[in-house]
Amino acid sequence: MTHTSHSDFDCVGFVLALLDWLEQRDESPEAVDEAFELLADERRRLLLEVMRTYGEEVTLPDAAEEVAVREDGRKVTELSAERVANVYISLYHDHMPRLVEAGLLEYDQERDLVIPVEVRDHTP
Repeated sequence: MTHTSHSDFDCVGFVLALLDWLEQRDESPEAVDEAFELLADERRRLLLEVMRTYGEEVTLPDAAEEVAVREDGRKVTELSAERVANVYISLYHDHMPRLVEAGLLEYDQERDLVIPVEVRDHTP
């Protein structure tokens, strides 16, 4: 079987590097599984990336807009309102609650704000 890739990404090398990194840590198998499950979805990764980029609270509509821009690789002015609304709904109902429950984000529903969690207490 021949594997064709859409890029020059070295999946094997990446997996082996992750395994080497994990061997140096003392994480439970459950914690590793949970982390990989959270990161398995591109939209969740993009939301976390957006929050790390801004480093401050962002309205969920603005976060959804930025996630849509990164997903589509297009300028915000080229996105339809429907596209951004679909991303917003997906973030609100599925992805953000998972990240909030995991302690990676906070959400102020009254103000519709997504708040990044301080990471300094979680770094090795």
